[in-house]
This record gives sequence, structure tokens and C-alpha cells, in this order.
Amino acid sequence: MKIYKLLGLLIVIVMLAALVPMQALAQDPTEEPAAEEDIDYAQQRTKITTAAFCQAEATGLKLEDIVVGFSQMENNNPWRIGETESMKAEGVRAKEYYATDAQAQTAKQVSDIEDLIARGVDVLIIAPREFEGLAPALEAAKEAGVPVFLVDREAKGTPCEDFITFMGSNFVEEGERAAQWLVDTMGEEGKVIELEGTIGASCVIDRGSGFRNVVDQYPGIEIVASQSGDFTRALGQQVMEQLIQAFPDADAVYAHNDEMAVGAIQALKDAGKKPGEDIIVVSVDGTHDALQAIIDGDLGCTVECNPRFGPLAFDTIEKFLAGEPIPTKITVVDGFFDSSNAEEFIEFAY
Repeated sequence: MKIYKLLGLLIVIVMLAALVPMQALAQDPTEEPAAEEDIDYAQQRTKITTAAFCQAEATGLKLEDIVVGFSQMENNNPWRIGETESMKAEGVRAKEYYATDAQAQTAKQVSDIEDLIARGVDVLIIAPREFEGLAPALEAAKEAGVPVFLVDREAKGTPCEDFITFMGSNFVEEGERAAQWLVDTMGEEGKVIELEGTIGASCVIDRGSGFRNVVDQYPGIEIVASQSGDFTRALGQQVMEQLIQAFPDADAVYAHNDEMAVGAIQALKDAGKKPGEDIIVVSVDGTHDALQAIIDGDLGCTVECNPRFGPLAFDTIEKFLAGEPIPTKITVVDGFFDSSNAEEFIEFAY
């Protein structure tokens, strides 16, 4: 009966929202989830985790009538490549589709977005490099009347004003899940080295705080070092080479993504350590290389962070064009991989 009540609530919200001719927040975004929607596992599974919606009048347009622009923050690792390919595959649904690569530079991403607006895009999809720094681009989109949809990382702004919605993972939960597995495996004592991602990115802030939400409950666990590897394999290896010399008695490594974890594993091996035995490594993403590392015994676990945002993003845009209320946050339901299931899911990994 509970599901019918929830569906009834959604219908009421939609009917009321249809009476409002302008975009508006319906309710407080911190309220309980309003609904859940499943998408094929190989793409993404999602759930609505907010009771707040953006509502606009139907445009009378369909995807095949509009030009869509995608601003990618970089395109030099498996996760980003997987996301870019997913967007490109869905881009054929639009009249025209343009994509840019900011090459890990926030200033360039702002310029890229302004260029996309100048090219006449009707809708923007943005994968922000940093939480702050995109204000000029978001303002330019607002002035041009171009709706913005954020994917995979958040940006500073107000839903329904600066952007329509954010579609992405629960980064805090990712950190918590990695930490809990580590505690369950390592025990309630140990020294942990943390490899952070790009400083200032929302996922880095949240993955770090989520990890601490758990380990701070155990006085015997100490994070002895936290240093950025900027989400890259090469820098992750380089930083790990330095940190394992400074902390040779470390018991575990928490990497904010798989690329850094794979780099760290190589550095540990070069230092004479045996990952999985001498030192435990945990990570986030769920890449093919990470699942293979689990199978090989080098990586303990990785929390999935699915990059295949194309179907979700374009379906959401289609609903927006039709005048359907859009949740201000759509959360991806991520999996979890360790030795119990890595072989089962490696064929789905990117």
C-alpha cells in the first residue's frame, strides 16, 4: 500500500506543478525520497532522493528538434572516456550534438561552455571539474535561456535557477562503504594513507568526509597522510612512492578512484610490499582494471561509480522538454565489488 500512496503523492505534485507557469521549487530538497526508478544495470540504476522538483512549461519540442552540448571536464582516463562515449551514443537522438574537453582546466571549461552557448545549443549537459569556479558559465547560460543539467559532479548554484538538476552518485556514501569494508577486513586498528582526487571537486570533499564518518568511530584507526593524486594513475603511483617511504608501517590505502589505486598498487609492489597481504587497498569507481586487480588479489574492494550517464541525461532532458517536473537531484544506485563478485561483473566494467 505504501507504494500506491507514494505514487498518489507524485501525481498530486505533478498536477499542482502544472498550474505554475514558471520554474519553481516544490518542496524542501532534504525531505524523504519521493519515488524510485530502475534503469538497466549495464547503464545506470537511479532513485529520486529529493522531494523538490523543477517545473517548466512544455516546449513543444522533442530531442530531435534541439541542439545539445556536453562540456566534459577531461577525457584522459577510463571513467571519463566511458562517460564521454555514453553521451556520444545518446547524442544521436538530438538534432545536433557537440562535445568539448576542458582538459582538466576550470578556466577552459568556462570558455568551452561559453563557446557552446555561442554555437546555439538549446540545452547544456555539464560535468563540472570543480564545485566552485563555473559561476560565469552558469550565468551565461541563464542569460541565454539555456537550461543546464549537471552530471557526475556538483557545481555551486541553486537548482531550478542556475541548473535544472544534478544527476550523480552519493559520494559520501561511497566513502562510507569503502571505509566500512576496510574496518570489517582490517579490524578497528591501523594506519591509513589517503589518496585524494582533484582538490575542490565535490566528489573529493564528499568521499573524504564519508570515509571519516566511519573511521572516526574507531580511535585505533589513524589517517596518517592525505595527499592528492589528482585522479590519475601516474600521479597516484608517484605520490604513493613518496608516502610509503614516509609511512612504511601503513596498514591500508584508501584511494578516491581506481586509477590512483592501480598506480598505488604498482608503487607498493616496487617498494617490496604485497598488496592484499602486507597492505590493504580500497577504492572507488568499478573500472575493469580495478575488478581485475581484485581478482588478482591486489585490490580489496571498489565502490561502483557508474559513468554511463548518457541514457539518464537524455531521458531527463526529454522529460523536461515535455513539461514534466524534474527532481532537483537524481541519485545513481551504485554497486559494490570485492572478491565475492568481481569475476561476475567484470564483463560489465568499463
